[in-house]
Amino acid sequence: MSRCDDKNLIMSGNIIYVFIDASNLWEAQKSIARFLDYEKTINYINKNHNGREIKVFYYTAYPANGTRSYSLDGKHKFYTYLKKALGFIVIKKELKRISVITEHGEAIEEKGNMDVEITIDSIHHLKKYDVAVFFTGDSDFLALVTYLKNHGKKVYIYSSKNNISQELKTGANGYMDIIKISEIWGKELKHRAELEKSE
Repeated sequence: MSRCDDKNLIMSGNIIYVFIDASNLWEAQKSIARFLDYEKTINYINKNHNGREIKVFYYTAYPANGTRSYSLDGKHKFYTYLKKALGFIVIKKELKRISVITEHGEAIEEKGNMDVEITIDSIHHLKKYDVAVFFTGDSDFLALVTYLKNHGKKVYIYSSKNNISQELKTGANGYMDIIKISEIWGKELKHRAELEKSE
């Protein structure tokens, strides 16, 4: 084999960028009552999409201090684990608290949508990857998926049947129901208290 052949062998495979919408993924985790094993998930994606390099962006909004009856230390330690142990790029922001009037009086709504951040990053890094994988099911991403495909990217959606819009499901190059991928799931969600602490 020539040196040129060696180089082509080394450079074969796709550069994959993964964009994880934590709120959408959390709905899937609650429905299956298991935590996603992120290390296994990245290995699965890398293998499934012929990856030679993979980069993961994780988007999440977290509660403000003093708004929960439990400590948020565990949540922030989890973000550190994603960054330090797995090399994820974690994009996070505090949940916005909005006062609204309901039929029962004044109430507080929390919002932490990360769609804009995901869109900006996927376009900003457009020239760096071959395959984009999105963990989301929001139909609002259809325009982004179409844009990326029109620029020569392969786009795949990972979500679950209860959290995927039909438009997004059919608009990408492929759709994976993560509930059916048994090898990416980790430990069980055993108690409702655990669920509350992760929301």
